[in-house]
Amino acid sequence: DLPMDEFILPRTLGKGRSFVYMLPCRDQDLLKVGFSREPLVRLRTLHPRFFDYFDLERGLLLEVERVAQARAIERDILLRHAPERSPAPLAVPDQAAGYTEWLRGVEPQVTARLRDVAEREACPLHGLHDWVRQMFDAQSDRLYGLSLKLLEAIEYETFNVPEELSTGQSARSLAYILDACEAVGVDMAARF
Repeated sequence: DLPMDEFILPRTLGKGRSFVYMLPCRDQDLLKVGFSREPLVRLRTLHPRFFDYFDLERGLLLEVERVAQARAIERDILLRHAPERSPAPLAVPDQAAGYTEWLRGVEPQVTARLRDVAEREACPLHGLHDWVRQMFDAQSDRLYGLSLKLLEAIEYETFNVPEELSTGQSARSLAYILDACEAVGVDMAARF
């Protein structure tokens, strides 16, 4: 796993605030509907470069008070659109994909449903891009610390590890973090 996992919060128990998510794939008319207590963790399990794979600008997060409420909203959407179910894309690991939560051709309807529930139940509906950017901003100290560790590892490897034995993992991890920040508009110069 990439060190970014240290930056994204760990999973927690199934009580309390939860999010129903709609994650449209960037290059096809396919989306994932589900719920999670920790959407950043969920995004990362679905695709290591979630910020490239999913269209964060079109993605939505409906914030609710209880996991049971999120589960009911997810179930309602999936039952309404059962005929539009689609297999999970090959780019998503089988253990993370789910078998009934991928839908094709219903983004406008799911968007409308989430907006309706948000209005009716007075729940916050977040644009995924802005929400991810806010989470990165809120964890900027941890992000900076992780970046420093990676830079130290890159420097050590550069001067102490023979080129044929170097894995380059630290450099790839740092590039991943910088790419994720850039994708959501986090000002990297202010943090590094």
